[in-house]
Amino acid sequence: MLGIDSHALKTVWTWFLFVLGIVLVYVVRETLVTFALAMFFALLLAPIVAALERVSPHWVPRTAALAIVYLVLLGAIVTAVVPLGSALAADARSLARRLPDAIGPDAIHRLPLPSFLEPARERIAAQIATRLDELETNALPLLGGAFEHVITGIGALGRIVFVPILAFFLLKDGRIAYGRLITGLGPQHRTVIIEIYSDLRVLLAQYVRALMILSIITFICYAVFLALTGAPYSVLLAGIAATFEIVPAIGPFIAALLILGVVVLTGYTKWVLLLAFLVVYRVFLDYMVQPVLMSAGVQVHPLLVMFGALAGAEMAGIPGVFFSVPVIAALRVVLVRLQKARDLKS
Repeated sequence: MLGIDSHALKTVWTWFLFVLGIVLVYVVRETLVTFALAMFFALLLAPIVAALERVSPHWVPRTAALAIVYLVLLGAIVTAVVPLGSALAADARSLARRLPDAIGPDAIHRLPLPSFLEPARERIAAQIATRLDELETNALPLLGGAFEHVITGIGALGRIVFVPILAFFLLKDGRIAYGRLITGLGPQHRTVIIEIYSDLRVLLAQYVRALMILSIITFICYAVFLALTGAPYSVLLAGIAATFEIVPAIGPFIAALLILGVVVLTGYTKWVLLLAFLVVYRVFLDYMVQPVLMSAGVQVHPLLVMFGALAGAEMAGIPGVFFSVPVIAALRVVLVRLQKARDLKS
């Protein structure tokens, strides 16, 4: 009809819908991040809710089990966060008072150096001073960008409040929505969708639990090491390391730089020992702990992790970096399942 090939028209229409979907995802990316965090939170609580349902009488509704889990979780958070938050606040106040003097004009000459570097202290100080002058020249653009990111983060904080609320409804009504979706599918697609959903649920739940465990391990190890070696602000620095641990690839590196910078500027003399600890701990975590916590489906090649982190940072900032690994792992699962279904048909 009108000389238009129907196959070409279907191809163009498919590509149009694909591009439209990408544009819509980009437009509503902040809302999608909120829902994704709610899904992660729901996956984290799902085993607890399921265990409570198994031991509860059959007449107890799922909503009641959810309410009990939320109340217990709230109590645990308050019990743990109040004393920990007090220590973090005390360290932060102390650091804020001390930092202006630590980065003053004479700070470079007070930096602790190994004995073999002492003869080169003046040259090192001159190089650092030159770099600081260059940084000061570009300070306004950097501060402007940082201020913009802070304002954006404050605006996004309100969305985080909705995460536990959305997670509650996902846990409460997720089974019903999933059942209706499966029922509405044709028999030729139902099996594949069920397998993909099952794989993704296990993968994402394992990934979230692994991140939580890694953050807790990081906080404990950093706090113990820094306290034993007499480093200042051990609780605050351990909290920074634990927080950045959930950001793939670049998070631990940024945390290491921040920790080294703070301890060196505040007179910590064992920074070489700290540097050795950071390297050893990174090897221990990446090659011994992570393979145990994450299955083969969650583990992603380091090159893909770096690519995903950089691409995610360009597209969505810190949230893009955070979601890069689970998105890549999820795409891998979907492609594997689709390939298996295609092989069974052929």
